[in-house]
Amino acid sequence: MYAVIESGGKQYRVQLGTELAVDRLDVEPGQTIEFERVLLVADEDRAAIGQPLVKGARVSADVVRQDRGDKIVVFKYRPKARSRVKQGHRADLTILRVSDIELDGKSARKLAADAVTERQRLEAAAAEEAARQAAADKALAAKLAKEAKAAEAAAAAEEKPAKPATKAKDEPKAATKAKAEPKAGAGAKAAPKAPKTAASRTQAPPPAARPKAPRATKPTKKDE
Repeated sequence: MYAVIESGGKQYRVQLGTELAVDRLDVEPGQTIEFERVLLVADEDRAAIGQPLVKGARVSADVVRQDRGDKIVVFKYRPKARSRVKQGHRADLTILRVSDIELDGKSARKLAADAVTERQRLEAAAAEEAARQAAADKALAAKLAKEAKAAEAAAAAEEKPAKPATKAKDEPKAATKAKAEPKAGAGAKAAPKAPKTAASRTQAPPPAARPKAPRATKPTKKDE
């Protein structure tokens, strides 16, 4: 909800909590004032436009402090007259904070409080749902971890009997090796060869030389 008000000949668009600086008012900090000239009030449902003022509309504001605005430099110059005047000005202001906007019994402050309450309720519900989901996730994780541990234990129990069987299979190979060893020993125990006698050591006579056959000669021209 927002409103358009008039103060000191100027118009301001305000809503709940808005701080605005208006021309100096004869009030003290901490007081609450009401603006009589409300030109427009708009809500989500409808908008009331004044002709020139909105009937039944009221805007309240709290006085924050009395202040002065930024300095404005005013420089006057007259050509060919050697006239130059420089002045500074700071406006006296009153700082206000809008506390409530009312129209036909509907209050912006009450609507804001209801919205805050609803938001807090939704946040609390969301936090509760998140806590419940976290607890459910934790329980599920613990259950899965327990099942995984049980599965590992079962797998380990199944693997233990299988190891002796593999050893039993390896035993025949060892027996085969043991059988092969006596053969090698029997070969080692074979009877030694008979020693060579003196007659065998004597060398045999060389074979007789064969007579060479005469070489055939080619006939010469004289023989022809």
